[in-house]
Amino acid sequence: MRINVLGLGNVMFSDEGFGVEAVRLMAETETFPDNVQIIDGGTQGIYLTNFVEDTDCLLVFDALIPLDYDQDVYVYHNDELPAFIHRKMSSHQIGLSELLSLAKLNGKLPGEIALVGIPPVNLEMRVGLSDQAQALLPKAVAVGTDIIQNWLKSGA
Repeated sequence: MRINVLGLGNVMFSDEGFGVEAVRLMAETETFPDNVQIIDGGTQGIYLTNFVEDTDCLLVFDALIPLDYDQDVYVYHNDELPAFIHRKMSSHQIGLSELLSLAKLNGKLPGEIALVGIPPVNLEMRVGLSDQAQALLPKAVAVGTDIIQNWLKSGA
């Protein structure tokens, strides 16, 4: 069983880089078996196709939760993935929607998909997360780690 953990976002636009910062923190603080790959996907969009299609389980970290949601960590699995992932808030978000659609079209959609995200507070051009997003980072990584551990235990 292969598990890919994909962090999406643009670190040049503050909270837009949440997904990238989440996988960086996860790589620094967590240890997983060799079948778990942690990927800084940045804003590579369609170039991440292989990471989406060539895995059994896909965990995505991103700051694509709508701004009007409460400041918290949100988790969606498989068919629960919300329609708002198709909104055009940023260039990489379009890529996530397209990546999942392309994988489905190719018959290579991972058996398990989970999205861990937050609503961004600051999308201005600056490096570094807002205090609010930074405060949610450990919780997001803990939630993601639990998802991975559950997949490993169940042989998802």
